[in-house]
Amino acid sequence: MNAIISAADLRAGTAVREPVLLDVRYRMGGPPGRPQYEAGHLPGARYVDLESELAGPPGAGGRHPLPPLEVFTTAMRRAGVYDGGRPVVVYDGGQGWAAARAWWMLRWAGHPDVRVLDGGFAAWDGPLETGALPPADGDFTPRPGALPVLTADQAAELARTGLLIDARAAERYRGETEPIDPVAGHIPGAVNAPTTENVAPDGTFLPAERLTARFAELGATKAPEVGVYCGSGVSAAHELLALHIAGVPAALYVGSWSEWTRDPSRPVATGPTP
Repeated sequence: MNAIISAADLRAGTAVREPVLLDVRYRMGGPPGRPQYEAGHLPGARYVDLESELAGPPGAGGRHPLPPLEVFTTAMRRAGVYDGGRPVVVYDGGQGWAAARAWWMLRWAGHPDVRVLDGGFAAWDGPLETGALPPADGDFTPRPGALPVLTADQAAELARTGLLIDARAAERYRGETEPIDPVAGHIPGAVNAPTTENVAPDGTFLPAERLTARFAELGATKAPEVGVYCGSGVSAAHELLALHIAGVPAALYVGSWSEWTRDPSRPVATGPTP
């Protein structure tokens, strides 16, 4: 199933009919997304907060661990997500990371039809609503496990036996700088494929054939198993979405580098992709 939808197709209503719209605008370290939502959003969209509803409190599991299931369930029902296959379209400001996290979480929780608005809010040229909609009465019941996840030990093993992709910027992967986490570098054996190279200058995803070629060069199409991590499990979801478009199944290491570096016994590598 197609995991992205263009603004033109969404506005025309031909690709999906009566979708549930989720606004997940978010910027790491930036202002909250709710004021942006209330200032203008796609008609019928409801706001979902990444920090409190698509992630749990920071801790041993990293900066953006999975939220408690009851928190996620309440958020999705309040946003109008239903069982029964009614499609969901998620969007953020245009970077794609937050929308991809919402896409991944809903798919992981068993929703069969979730798409990301390609290019996000910046690509939308249709009408807007202001203010906030009242809570909906969705009935979505998550069934976790529909998509694979990795523990730290499994990620380390996959770096040896399959393909583990680090989705962060190249300079963070190489260990030249680390603006967020306490240790610079990467998981030994991981290869680097920054999420910024998944998209065109306008933030829309590259065509499937170009993404397939990109990941094939890394060995993803021949690896027995593929996993992805980033700083805290958010931008890695964007890489997973790109891999999905390319036809490559992959697992998410949710804790990512922010969890990995909490244990000083875990090894750290620096330098370019081997």
